[in-house]
Amino acid sequence: MTVIYLVIVGAAAGFLATRLMKLETDILTTIAIGIAGALIGGFVLRILLTVAGLLGGLIGAVLGALLLIWLYQTYIAKRK
Repeated sequence: MTVIYLVIVGAAAGFLATRLMKLETDILTTIAIGIAGALIGGFVLRILLTVAGLLGGLIGAVLGALLLIWLYQTYIAKRK
């Protein structure tokens, strides 16, 4: 079933891509372009989401550290 889904999505993606780029191809080439584009696009998107996830973790860690420093300065450092 996954192969059939890949061919259907590939055909649709290939059709849209070839029309947007004004490229006239036969049906097999259109499907091949769509499937290859889906594989490349999925790989690139996975890399971008991984990088965005790492940056999100870094931002969250910095914000957490800033909060701890503020709490320390506000409640603990003033008492000394």
